[in-house]
Amino acid sequence: MMQTVQPGDAIQVPPNRNTLDAPALSIAGVDPELGFAGGETQVLGLTVALAAAGHRAELICDPAGRLWDRAITAGIRCHPLRIRNAIDLAAGIRLRAILKRECYDVVHFHTARAHSMAPFARGFARALLVTRRMDYRPNRVFAPYLYNRAVDGVVAISGGVADSLAVAGVDRRRVTVVHSGVDRDRFHPPTPEERVHARIALGISYGEFVISAVGALEPRKGHRYLIEAIAQRAQTAPSVKLKCFIAGHGSIRGELEREIAKLRCAERVKLLGRIDDPHGLLWASDVFAMPSLKEGLGVAALEAMASALPVVASDVGGLREVVEDERTGIIVPPANPEAIASAIGRLADSPALRSQMGAAARARAVENYSMATMAARTLGLYRACVRKTREARGRVT
Repeated sequence: MMQTVQPGDAIQVPPNRNTLDAPALSIAGVDPELGFAGGETQVLGLTVALAAAGHRAELICDPAGRLWDRAITAGIRCHPLRIRNAIDLAAGIRLRAILKRECYDVVHFHTARAHSMAPFARGFARALLVTRRMDYRPNRVFAPYLYNRAVDGVVAISGGVADSLAVAGVDRRRVTVVHSGVDRDRFHPPTPEERVHARIALGISYGEFVISAVGALEPRKGHRYLIEAIAQRAQTAPSVKLKCFIAGHGSIRGELEREIAKLRCAERVKLLGRIDDPHGLLWASDVFAMPSLKEGLGVAALEAMASALPVVASDVGGLREVVEDERTGIIVPPANPEAIASAIGRLADSPALRSQMGAAARARAVENYSMATMAARTLGLYRACVRKTREARGRVT
């Protein structure tokens, strides 16, 4: 017998709910960003997984964005929508036209600019959801209306993100934690041949110990503290051949370049710019670093763990949920180059510790953070929201 859910009740999603044999849903994801970062990796991975499971899964995104190109290549149907800012009324009207024409069961808004369009979509789909990825507190004026009233469900990618929503006045019962996922088949430990080729491609010499980092070159990612840590370690252990590769682009690249020059570690720290595929970098690495000052969860860390790398991560946001201290990596205080240097030193000095932590990291990523698990839990939430809205309207099925 189906359990009755009242309009004000919290939505409960069983962690292992099997929804594959239920009727297919029609789902649209909204992500208007031009770049392709961890969030877009999740959006595309979710959409592809839903489509593979037999659902009508489509995207509403900017045709000039990289998500559009990758989605089209993956065989996903896309609808064009440019959103200039949070008060783009014209975009809201265009969104309504798309939703009226396509008649989706679920519309899922994935980014901050997409969230602002949610009120325009009310009444044009059976259920509306938003995903919150950042762990800093959202606007206390807008957040309670958006997350408590304008949508039917809220996805937080970590407990830390859920807590930040609660502090901003969002009803915690409306928030479901669905951790980000990683393609465990695509991201895997390298074979010896793959590792050799990856290191040759990056010009890594025999015996060099490689630390990698992937993320936007923005202050919140804490790259300057990693650079300082490399410089410190080079002074205290000059016999160790350290090399650090930082992949990504952003507003502080020039600032980081000046810091590298100031610390005289240009031979040890390389800024690679944006890379479309981190496989080679991860396979060439011995340790992955994520020195963020804020982090919702850390998709890059998940990819590194799936590739069997130990992770040195800041004790912030979802990173403390992903990385098990002293088991899959080492947790360090944020903005602390001395602690980062110490952690790197421990791992550089002990191949056995690196191997042990790398194997545990791979196992944890596969067991808890697969793309399939993320898609299944999200689908379960979709069905719960659709069921709840049907019951609220007196059409229990």
